[in-house]
Amino acid sequence: MNKNNNDHKTPWDPVFLHARREAVVILVLFTVCFAWSMCVCYFFGYLAPGEERPHAATVLGMPAWAFWGILVPWLAVDAFTIWFCFFFMKDDDLGVAHEGEDLAEQIEHDRASEGKSRDA
Repeated sequence: MNKNNNDHKTPWDPVFLHARREAVVILVLFTVCFAWSMCVCYFFGYLAPGEERPHAATVLGMPAWAFWGILVPWLAVDAFTIWFCFFFMKDDDLGVAHEGEDLAEQIEHDRASEGKSRDA
């Protein structure tokens, strides 16, 4: 008798769920800001061959395309990152740290393997 694998669902670890949620938020933000920067810089900063602009628009002394296409998204991402790190991310308990235990096991393993190679 074939049992459907969907009948038994393994619960996801909360640490994994939080990390996945945070990764999705970061990737969505990156995609939005990337698309915004590319579109603004392309449409406002690029002149087609033969096209001339008599006056270059500026904002705070810099070209408008650089201000709206580079500086504004950069500052927005910086503000979002501060909020994200301090208020959105979860600090999960990762369990007890067993510092040095792996090292002790590795040293014992190395000593045992050295002894076997000398006997051979």
